[in-house]
Parts: sequence; structure tokens; C-alpha cells
Amino acid sequence: MEERRFYLPPEKMPTAWYNVLADLPTKPAPYLHPITHEPLTPDFLTSILPMAILEQEMSSQRWIDIPGEILDLYLQYRPSPLHRAVRLEEALGTPARIYYKNEGVSPTGAHKSNAAIAGVYYNKKAGTKRLTTDTGAGQWGSALSLACHWFGLDCTIYMVRVSYEQKPYRRTMMRMWGAEVLPSPSTRTQTGRDILAKDPDCIGALGIAVSEAVEDARANPGVCVSNGSVLNHVLMYQTVIGLECIEQFNMIGDDPDVVIGCVGGGSNFGGLMLPFLGRQLRGEAKKPVRFLATEPAACPSLTRGAFAYDYCDLMGLIPMAKMYTLGHTYVPPGIHAGGLRYHGDSPLLSHLRSEGRIDAEAYGQLSVFQAGDLFTKTEGFLPAPESCHAIRAAIDEALKAKEEGKERVILFGLSGHGFLDLAAYEANVDGALADSIATDEDIRKSLADIPVVDEVAQAA
Repeated sequence: MEERRFYLPPEKMPTAWYNVLADLPTKPAPYLHPITHEPLTPDFLTSILPMAILEQEMSSQRWIDIPGEILDLYLQYRPSPLHRAVRLEEALGTPARIYYKNEGVSPTGAHKSNAAIAGVYYNKKAGTKRLTTDTGAGQWGSALSLACHWFGLDCTIYMVRVSYEQKPYRRTMMRMWGAEVLPSPSTRTQTGRDILAKDPDCIGALGIAVSEAVEDARANPGVCVSNGSVLNHVLMYQTVIGLECIEQFNMIGDDPDVVIGCVGGGSNFGGLMLPFLGRQLRGEAKKPVRFLATEPAACPSLTRGAFAYDYCDLMGLIPMAKMYTLGHTYVPPGIHAGGLRYHGDSPLLSHLRSEGRIDAEAYGQLSVFQAGDLFTKTEGFLPAPESCHAIRAAIDEALKAKEEGKERVILFGLSGHGFLDLAAYEANVDGALADSIATDEDIRKSLADIPVVDEVAQAA
């Protein structure tokens, strides 16, 4: 019988995060001040982020040691298992070998705890009393709530309204760990009140929730914002995923031809693929690896967005970043993969995409749920709707290998489980799930709102 699960002993868990900026021949464009459009200075962010995190965000040091207190909490669920999807391979009749890294084993059911524990630790050390944040489907909000409880910080979560209503038990989890959870747009902030005055039925978006979290933090002393994706330091915290994968593949004597992950802001995909990319950049890879980012057709920033400077939040309260964006005013349809409903992407991943180092595909909601259904029937695990995008791509890659009659080693990230997404799966089983594709007109309208930045002047 073929082995299907591969575990690392705890002593093999990474003790340092990997920072790909040390190995990139060209660096991403700098963050800009949202008003002056000048390159950002650290003092702009010290009111919402502790200095230790700011230093990591700007660092080009290859390895950042993981503090012992963080490692102790990681050991509660890490190293996470690498699975071989043998039954899925058999169902597809493919010569491909399909592996998936299972991040659904964390206490909150997703990869987000890797970054939440680290972020809360550094805030606690800096004397922060309360953290605010945004959350889409609730995986990040859940992870931050638990981490804040463990470290003794208060926590306020602005949860995108459509997900707040779709996923009531996700917000119950956050409240059980002591967090205050508000539907965004909310009446707590001026941002939320202004939006609700114009559109009382606004379903919300991550860009709106980010603005609310930042406004809250800036208005109250001792309060900081904790980011769950997009920024460099968050992707770095997630590299424990890919570093473990490399050790696991070494252990079993295999290596991927393609690495696949779902992308909203980019933390899950970045955490999985960046250590593999680092190997290639340093000339240490065993063979060339293709990197494939997957996203929803309802929010297709990497495949249909513009690579341009844009605000990272609706109100322009935080720095501008050069990224693939649909425009900061874009409000995606209410698909169930709430963690992927962000108008932009990580500046780091966007830079890699612009250089041709990563590929991207967008999928409709019905297609990804069909893939998730097949995965559940064969592998038994119920994946998060976000993860189903990566599963869809892995299945397509495996079928392509079948057509070509070639072996192919496929690795994808199972970013979390879908136990709290059963309403979406029920709609799919009942044939009531609707597809959702961004229209050209909606994208044109929001792209028209992107600010004009003189990049030549910034370079000079």
C-alpha cells in the first residue's frame, strides 16, 4: 500500500522564516504615502504597527529567527502533514502524482494562525493593548482572536458583511475566544457610517473593512492593526508551510513540477511557494518549478487587473502599493470564498507576476465547488471554498498530464477546512449555487478610480 501521509518530526520544524527579498534580483516597487505619493517613511505606520514588524516588512535579511514563544505555539499543530492524493489520482486516471499540504489541522482550521501568532507576539512585546483587523470569510479573524486570547490582548474584528451573514458560526468562534465582531461596513466608524448612508444594503469588501480597522486603531491609544495578508512580513511568517514541504519532499524522494495555491491577498500561496522559488533563485532547485496562483473569476485581480499603484483600502488610510488591482472601489460579488474577495494582491506576488515568475488562472464558483466535491468524495476532507480554487487547478494539471501521457508532480496548498462553510456546500448539492463572473463594465468603472502616480518621478 502506498503511503499517503508524510509527517515531519517536531525537531525538523523550521526555526527561521524565509525572506525572499534577500534573493530577488529586482525588488518590488516601494510603498507610497497615500496623500503625497512620495516614498513611504516608517513614521507614517508607527501609529498602527509596532517597530519590530515594520523592520521585518522592510528587511532584506534572508532568515529571520522564530522566537521560542512562537515556536512553542506552532508545535500545537505544526509541522502539518503532506498528503498524497492517491484516491483522487485514481479517480482522474492520471499518471500525475498529486500532493497537498494540509493547513486545516490548525486549531482555527486554516493557515492563518501561522501569521496571527507571530503578529500578536510582536504587538504584545511592544505594549499594544488591543488589535483591530479586517476579515473576509473569517479564517483570519478566527486566528487573530485565538492568538489575542493566548497573549492577553483585546481584539476587534471588522468582518465583511456578506460573510458575517453567510458564516455565522465563524463569528461565533471569534466571540468564544473573546473578540468583538462587527459586520463591515459598521456604524462604529465614520468610514462605515458614510458608506451605509449611501448604500444601506452594502455587502462589504475587504478594502472597506481594512479602512474601518485602521480608523479604529488611529483613534484610540494603545491600539494597532494586525494584517492577515498582502504585506511582506505576513507572507514571510507563512513560509513555514513551504519550508516544511521542502523537508517532506526530501524525506520521500520526490519534488514538485508545479506548486499551486489560492490567492486573495497572497499569504497562503506566498507561504507555500516562496521557499521553492528561493531554491530556484539560489540555483539549488532539483528541477524547474512552475508556480500557479488561482483566484475567483468574481475578483480576478491577477488575471484581469491593472499592475499599478493603488490604495490598499477603500479610504486611502494606509500606504499605496504597486500591485495587480481591480481598483480600490471594486466591491466583488458575494461569493462564498470570502477570503479571496480583495481588490488587489500582495505587492511582492504582483512583482513576481509582472516578471513572469508566477502564472495565474481565474475560476468560476461552480467550477471550484465541483472540484471540491470530487476532492471530498475521494480524499474525504472537506476543503474551504478558497482551497477549492487550488484543487480545481490541480485537477486540471492532472488531466493535462493524462492527455499528454506524462508524469507530473503536483503540489497544492489546502489552506483550510470547510466545516463552517456547509451552507455553501448545501447550496451546491441542491443545485442552488450561482456562478459569479466579474463584468468588464464593473472592472472598467473601478479601474477608473485608480490614482495617477508619476512613477518616473518616484524612480528619480
